[in-house]
Amino acid sequence: MAQPRRVAVIGGGWAGLATAIEATRRGASVTLFEMAPQLGGRARTVAVDGLALDNGQHICIGAYTETLRLLHELGVSERDAFVRTPLRLVDANGNGLLLGNGPAVPAFGLAVLRRRGWRLGEKLALLRAAARWRASGFRCALTLTVAELTRELPPTIRSGLIDPLCVAALNTPSEAASASVFLRVLGDALFGGRGAADLLLPRIGLGDVLPQPAANWLALAHAEVRLRHRVEALIPDGDRWRVDGVTFDAVVLAASASESARLAQPVAPTWSGVAAALRYAPIVTVYLRAADTVLPEPMLALQSDTVAPAQFVFDRGRLGGPKGLLAFVISGAERWVDAGTPATVSAIRRQAETALGPLLRGALETLQVFTERRATFRCTPELQRPPMAIAPRLCAAGDHVDGPYPSTLEGAIRSGTAAARSLLRDSTTDRAGFAR
Repeated sequence: MAQPRRVAVIGGGWAGLATAIEATRRGASVTLFEMAPQLGGRARTVAVDGLALDNGQHICIGAYTETLRLLHELGVSERDAFVRTPLRLVDANGNGLLLGNGPAVPAFGLAVLRRRGWRLGEKLALLRAAARWRASGFRCALTLTVAELTRELPPTIRSGLIDPLCVAALNTPSEAASASVFLRVLGDALFGGRGAADLLLPRIGLGDVLPQPAANWLALAHAEVRLRHRVEALIPDGDRWRVDGVTFDAVVLAASASESARLAQPVAPTWSGVAAALRYAPIVTVYLRAADTVLPEPMLALQSDTVAPAQFVFDRGRLGGPKGLLAFVISGAERWVDAGTPATVSAIRRQAETALGPLLRGALETLQVFTERRATFRCTPELQRPPMAIAPRLCAAGDHVDGPYPSTLEGAIRSGTAAARSLLRDSTTDRAGFAR
């Protein structure tokens, strides 16, 4: 077949934007459809009473190589977009895991040995387990949960490190989370080379990290972006596709799994059934403000339990935002979504006063609550995820598409780039005139 020249990308989240950019670079004429009034999907900036707030507190890590590559191509400086620090999972008292600079393996070992509050036997048990995981190539039986993988570790290690890492990375509690995916994340981050485990905390709004620079790039490259356009029909037209009556040579479904399943159902019911069968876990972000508060770290770990919802709090004032703006993040938030917003806010306020105590300066003010009910898919053992290929010249992209990573920004970008390359694998034209 001739190389596709007109490509439709349905969905303007991070996966759709990565798809549109890569397809444009490879010579395609791209039209991007997004049903919302702005780009960014589940990682965007929202104006609330004069404040620019992200709809969820996302972070990146040094192992997000495709994310950093794409931002570099868009002219977004890592230094301007992120605060980069070695991995620091510490509480308000400074207790926790602090990785230093240098090669990942010795840095992790030293951080464990220097960690206050753990007995020597507990530390050695963790290091022996980490050595076994590394020797296995960070692979295990696909049927295992994280709880089963780590059941021989001391309870202190499981509750103080494994459980919060698991829910932060997979948004799924360790009792239900895939050990195979968890090990892949650990391998790439903690043992992925110098700087792979570094935290990259956004110092600007998520909209200015990728969505707006991507929109600017696509405009300069003469790609078309249609906002507030929910695609209603995807119909085969010979070896082409019609999207709401307009003919394209190829299409990438980069919308949510449920929206992509709706569009694909008439032409690929099996694929659609797999996508529609995914189950989801919510994330709740609660923004509070205590006007003169400055936390000792831009991100602090919190003890989470049945009465204290959040696992982490971010000091947005230390990340380029207004002083005293605090973002409390509740991953795996099913029970708090069920409890309702008033109960969740009350619990977060009590947790803030208990965990942060004298660090708080000024009265606590509740600013905004963002509830992403379908923030990520539930990353469970042997989960069947829909593949990238759907039909000839019809692909899928998104963090839900089959791949080695859980639902992350990096997974979304990798998926979008791979979809465009699959459709345009033989193209060498750089129509936009930008360097590869």
